Amino acid sequence: MLWVDKHRPTSLSGKEGLSHSPSLTARLELLTSTPASRASLPHLLLYGPPGSGKRTRVRAILRVLFGPGAERLRLDRRSCKTPSGKEVEVDAVCSNYHVELCPADAGSQDRLVAQDVISEIASSGRSIASVGTTTDIGGEKRPQYKVVVLHEVDRLTKQAQAALRRTMEKHTSSCRLILVCNSQSRVIGPVRSRCLGIRVAAPTIDEISTILRNVHSKECPGRPLPAELAVNIARSSGRNLRRAVLALEAAHVTSGGSPQASQPIPKTDWEAYIAQLAADLAREQSPQRLLAARERIYELLINCVPGDVILKTLVRELLKTLDDEMKGEVVKWAAFYEHRLSCGVGSGKEIFHLEAFMAKYMALYKRYLNNLFG
Repeated sequence: MLWVDKHRPTSLSGKEGLSHSPSLTARLELLTSTPASRASLPHLLLYGPPGSGKRTRVRAILRVLFGPGAERLRLDRRSCKTPSGKEVEVDAVCSNYHVELCPADAGSQDRLVAQDVISEIASSGRSIASVGTTTDIGGEKRPQYKVVVLHEVDRLTKQAQAALRRTMEKHTSSCRLILVCNSQSRVIGPVRSRCLGIRVAAPTIDEISTILRNVHSKECPGRPLPAELAVNIARSSGRNLRRAVLALEAAHVTSGGSPQASQPIPKTDWEAYIAQLAADLAREQSPQRLLAARERIYELLINCVPGDVILKTLVRELLKTLDDEMKGEVVKWAAFYEHRLSCGVGSGKEIFHLEAFMAKYMALYKRYLNNLFG
């Protein structure tokens, strides 16, 4: 088992509780502290950068609501039919008390998942497995509603989000929705207004360093992790705790179990791939190079690297080779195409905006070289 899963917190507080953002943890404990507050829990919208602990907090909330039974998970497959008769399937992770799924995995048919599949879950009786009839360890009744957790809500189309709003209104009495996303600005106002928004901030460098040292001490008792290496991993991860723990495990393996303070931080394959792409774009500006770059972008997309992540990483690599007078203009056009990408302009095809940015960069860089060398 990977360290990131093995050492994931399972409760809001205590020995196995969350170890960063204590003010947020206290707020979540207040929402679930008494039977009355658990029974009147509103729809929740958790938003924040990747690796900040949104999913971990959702599972900790479910454990408070339903006890250890919420951790007994199984994989299920939900399906619905389009008006043309085509069947759309989406994978879901279920327990006896909740269902987790990602409607955005259905692509252009995400509206059917938000409208039909979630309605079916919410309206199929008052319980999944006698919810509300059994008691937890403290002798208190569990809440008499189901919980549906939806991940990556900001990737849903506007039609799917509108369908989700209607579903929330219709099944409020028997179902609670917990929505998880990276950016709440991509969620329509009617959905945000029906949820309690909770911002999950990224952990600080010091918090990540402390967590890395704790994880390493559990895996390697008696061999402390060098503080300098923990800080370097925290910085290179971009304050993404999940990436930091994965990088720690990779450093542990490559060093033979004895990480050193001066040890280089291993890069992921897709980051090295984008760095090579940036070097190729700076080396030659031609239609042939743009066509080859398009193929590289396609490879990244089909391997589930998000388009906005590709764009940000590519810009960061390109800026390393540019003079100061060009950096501002490149960043300006990167922001322009990132906005178009997030708004879904151009049929929502990410490749269009990424290719347009690379073509714009080539034109700017070629003009700069012509002016510089005559």
